[in-house]
Amino acid sequence: MCSNSSTSGAGPAAAAAGSGQLVSFSAGTTHHAAHSQDAPNILVYKKMEAIIEKMQAEGSGVSVRTVKAFMSKVPSVFTGADLVAWISQNLSVDDVTEALHLAHLLASHGYLFPIDDHQLTVKNDGTFYRFQTPYFWPSNFWEPENTDYAIYLCKRTMQNKTRLELADYEAENLAKLQKMFSRKWEFIFMQAEAQSKVDKKRDKLERKVLDSQERAFWDVHRPIPGCVNTTEVDIKKAYRRGASSLGSGSAGTAANSNPAETMAKTINLLKQKLERRTIKVSKVAESTINQLLVRLTKFNFSNIPSLRYNAYYEQYSEFDYFLTVPDYPNPWQSDSTELWDTEKQGKDIPMKRVKRWGFSLRELLNDPIGREQFTKFLDKEFSGENLKFWEAIQNMKTLPQSKIKEAATDIWNEYLTPDAPCPVNIDAKSMDLAREFFKEGSTTGPSRWCFDVAADHVFYLMKSDSYSRYLRSDMYKEYLNGSKKKVKSIPNLFGVKKINY
Repeated sequence: MCSNSSTSGAGPAAAAAGSGQLVSFSAGTTHHAAHSQDAPNILVYKKMEAIIEKMQAEGSGVSVRTVKAFMSKVPSVFTGADLVAWISQNLSVDDVTEALHLAHLLASHGYLFPIDDHQLTVKNDGTFYRFQTPYFWPSNFWEPENTDYAIYLCKRTMQNKTRLELADYEAENLAKLQKMFSRKWEFIFMQAEAQSKVDKKRDKLERKVLDSQERAFWDVHRPIPGCVNTTEVDIKKAYRRGASSLGSGSAGTAANSNPAETMAKTINLLKQKLERRTIKVSKVAESTINQLLVRLTKFNFSNIPSLRYNAYYEQYSEFDYFLTVPDYPNPWQSDSTELWDTEKQGKDIPMKRVKRWGFSLRELLNDPIGREQFTKFLDKEFSGENLKFWEAIQNMKTLPQSKIKEAATDIWNEYLTPDAPCPVNIDAKSMDLAREFFKEGSTTGPSRWCFDVAADHVFYLMKSDSYSRYLRSDMYKEYLNGSKKKVKSIPNLFGVKKINY
């Protein structure tokens, strides 16, 4: 709250009422005279307040009266038409639009306000308006806090009056403030209840005026969404006046004449803030954090696409010859055929090549030497028919259409019939799907893709069982550790067709 408030934590309305400035329309207060001299908007405020003082002058000012309505009275009001007419007559404004614009500026800064609307505008008609008490004028440089706003909104919910019902945006603000001040909401409720009891003891007309003035005060400092907040300080004006810091709706203090001293104080203040612990963790929060840490340890980060791509690039970076220098010169870019000669002569297998076999089963099968070694391993385990069956299906896909039926029939008789010489163990679903193509009277007959489901099943079995055991076998470890470097015959790497899956 502002420093001129006489009631701590009681809100601006209670302070105004307690200081006897409820409906006083005298000259503006000077509680912040020293502070106001450095304010960027003080000249604008002084000009506006001089006009307001003329409007409130007895005899020559705007006609303020109490209007009788149905079973009630509306005290201390004037119409928008009277206001515009007074501006045109007393301020030498010939254009009605210009006079209405000046009235808009006075209303937007909170010097006058409509009694039944949150939008601080002026209409040139019979709408009723009321002057704001000087205690709430912008020249007093109020800095209302959220706690004061929460007390004000909470107090309005306690008063069973139609004119005091919360607007939609005010109800949303109240809900947000209740979450923000959940720990001290009981104190806020008690303050609002105390103010509400004091208001009930006042005269009815006096209470109407006070409620409208307090509402107008908050319409200026917490405006309706979409309206301009006139309490914000223009940064250019503040900079020209040497302001070092700006607050919401108030001017900054003058810059220190010694920049080094100011910087040293700022550094010390920041160090104190870093050393001071301001976060209090409850038992519930601690248990929640512990549960979150346990879940993070069990989370499979490899399922995240970005992390999976990063792992792939890191794994294959040493095999990318744009990033690393190859062991032998590229024969397509140089006159050296050392790479091809090495493949033909059957020299030592490069360590990089053997290491790549452990990346995946597809990498192993794409390498002719790796496929040969894996075939030998499967023969030792009496499961070589799986790889032969899978290779036969891949080769069949490369044949012309005229030879597909014959090749599919050979695969069926070789691996899948009950009396097949090299039977393959596949699941019943894959067998039934393949059998549909070889039934008598089948309209489609064998096709290029009739064994795809069976091939995928066999490949999965090799990947999950045989391949993992091969990586743990002594055969692979000997090549990987370098104890077994030579092979009897290495097929030409460029003579074997690479299969794309």
